[in-house]
Amino acid sequence: MDPRVLTAYVKALEDNLGNPSSIHCEGKRAKRLLDQCHQLIADIFRVKPYEVIFTSGGTEGAALLIQGLLQKETSAHAISSVAEHASVYQNLKAWEKRGGAVSFLPTGEWGAVSPDDVERAIQPNTRLIALMAANNETGVLTDIPKIASIAEKAAIPLIVDGVAWLGKEPISLPSGVSAMFFSGHKIYGPKGVGFCVCRHSLKLTPLFHGGGQEFQRRPGTENLPGIAALAHAVSLLPSEQESLEQIRKLRDRFEQEVLSRVPDTVVNGQGPRLCNTSNLSFLRTDGETLLMNLDMQGLSASHGSACSSGALEPSRILLGMGLSLQRARSAIRFSLGRMTTEEDVIQAVHIIQRLCSS
Repeated sequence: MDPRVLTAYVKALEDNLGNPSSIHCEGKRAKRLLDQCHQLIADIFRVKPYEVIFTSGGTEGAALLIQGLLQKETSAHAISSVAEHASVYQNLKAWEKRGGAVSFLPTGEWGAVSPDDVERAIQPNTRLIALMAANNETGVLTDIPKIASIAEKAAIPLIVDGVAWLGKEPISLPSGVSAMFFSGHKIYGPKGVGFCVCRHSLKLTPLFHGGGQEFQRRPGTENLPGIAALAHAVSLLPSEQESLEQIRKLRDRFEQEVLSRVPDTVVNGQGPRLCNTSNLSFLRTDGETLLMNLDMQGLSASHGSACSSGALEPSRILLGMGLSLQRARSAIRFSLGRMTTEEDVIQAVHIIQRLCSS
């Protein structure tokens, strides 16, 4: 967590003991803070406060939007890609089993679907397009503005996974995007909290029932300290835009140094990428072994999405891009951030070089 966000978290924890749904003074104080958080995020995304829905994170956000939209559409068609995060991919696969049809479009080694492929995949009964703004494993960006224009023209809801994208690109919400979902820990906030920006015109069936919280769309007592910290993390993003170029420079230096020092190393994902993500395949090395050795040297990286950590299978994302089994098995994802230094990068390169040459 950003230290400024941690301060906001602790303050909310100490000062707001009431339930925002209660009518006593403590409850009213908590409700004021909750309303302020809705307003703050709404202002940044240029939407109404009731179009911001707080959740437990990205996975719940994906389920709320996909299941909430398709719950009554048991024989319709949806469009997605082979490179989606499990929270989108598995929700759509489950809907397929209930009778729905899904076109999982290929990305190729570019790493993202093309708008033309999306447009060609539209059928008369298409009721949803669900795509990520940026891939969580490779960082490759999807052309969401162009796809949003296609979706708007066809009057098809477009749901966007913005978890990896938020905080690494300028914030925008194209008019053709029906909803986006996000997670707090990706923007230096706490884990276990997130939010959706959902157009009021999108008719959702709640995932569960039992209360009227979050404008009747997400019942349950709100995690107010987490929400306050998340909102503060979002409020910091506009002022942190200049740091993104520094992160990109460090990422590019990291890749250049590794590629020049470690033979048979390649970057995965040919399309434009987020500034902080580097997915490298070390073709002479087993990825799982390298990952464990990196960890023992104090360098934290991943073999794919953290949501599938512990699985020894090669990345579904990389295989879906058409990469070979060897290349997928030898792939490691490195992430840089706001607090990464040049010294961190140099040390990481030395560790990788040493391990790959031993």
